[in-house]
Amino acid sequence: MSLAREASGFEATARAYWSQVHPVFMLPPLAASLFGAILARGVDPGIAVVHVLAMFVAVYTAHVKDGYIDFHVRGEDDDHPLTVAGCRLGLTASSALFAVCCVLLWLAVGPIAVALTVPAWIIAYFHAPQLDMHPISATMGYPAGIALSILGGYYVQATSLAPVPIAFAIVFLVLLSGIKVIDDTKDYDYDRSIRKRTVAVVVGPARAYTLAYGLMATGMAIVVLMVALGFFPPGALLAIAAFGLVAAIARRGDATIATMLLIRGSYVFLAVLVAAVWFEPLEALLSLL
Repeated sequence: MSLAREASGFEATARAYWSQVHPVFMLPPLAASLFGAILARGVDPGIAVVHVLAMFVAVYTAHVKDGYIDFHVRGEDDDHPLTVAGCRLGLTASSALFAVCCVLLWLAVGPIAVALTVPAWIIAYFHAPQLDMHPISATMGYPAGIALSILGGYYVQATSLAPVPIAFAIVFLVLLSGIKVIDDTKDYDYDRSIRKRTVAVVVGPARAYTLAYGLMATGMAIVVLMVALGFFPPGALLAIAAFGLVAAIARRGDATIATMLLIRGSYVFLAVLVAAVWFEPLEALLSLL
């Protein structure tokens, strides 16, 4: 049974499976999990690793399933490294590893930790061909995964939820939904031809752009509000400045360039937020000196 389409053998098969690891889209969920753990202050490295692995496996499942649907079922993609059997084996293996992570989280933390983790796999597995056909689920699937990663990363450390991680999860849900709307405008013509109802297809590219930047602005406004209310550290305002600069530049480019810049801008946004939260106790200590 051949698992890789281009060649046979262990090395070719390993390369085919490794090709489904896309760092640009995989790093944010993993970083979000660790960000949630940082928000909880006390970090158990072992539990953190299990949750990060669960998020990695969930996104890997999404990539394999998307490739399977887009190439072998829909015929949208020009190429895919895995055969049908290879895709099915990859999905089985990744889903089994995800289940192992959930069992470990149940034993180490409890059922609520699993309840906050499992939806990430559900979103990943059913993104194609079910969720990606509706404008809301197609847009909010990946952002919802990031939000769940923050909440889950926090809960497995704190064994509770609090307003701060919930607020951060909402910020990233709104912000990344805006980026996803722009990302979907790249495929407007093709999506329209196959009646795939993305936001751009439903409202048109111009209105989709307006909606997208409105969502991103809303996310930034939530951060300002949370800082003003004392829930977020003042350093979070620097994250707004950094992302706002990237968004201003991205607005001048086409959908492809804008998506590339905005995704990387979200990395910077998260990095500055992590720094703001991480160094907040140090800032408090220095203020007492």
